[in-house]
Amino acid sequence: MLNFFVEVLFCTLAIYGLIEIIKNIYYICTYTKLKSDGIYVIVAAKNQEKQIEGFLRTFLFRVIYGKEEMIKQILVADLGSTDQTKEIVDKIGMDYNQIKSLNWKECKEIIENINSN
Repeated sequence: MLNFFVEVLFCTLAIYGLIEIIKNIYYICTYTKLKSDGIYVIVAAKNQEKQIEGFLRTFLFRVIYGKEEMIKQILVADLGSTDQTKEIVDKIGMDYNQIKSLNWKECKEIIENINSN
């Protein structure tokens, strides 16, 4: 009989804790202005013409269909490729505004500007 009362007490406390967690989540979502500018992903690539398109399209699928909703833009920094990597990224970038192709110097300037702010 004592075990029954102890189990009921623990279940009641667990339900109370769950209700408090739900109330806190509701409060945070309703009454605060938590906004994020988002996440910018930098991908460095060199001589990856065989893999870059599949990689970017897979990643874009997750971004577009909500699996990675915080990601705002994918910056692809070409590290001096001698193959068609940059051209492939440029082609995908024309189809999707989430992709931006840069050379390493441009990417480095962006990172330095972020660090100085």
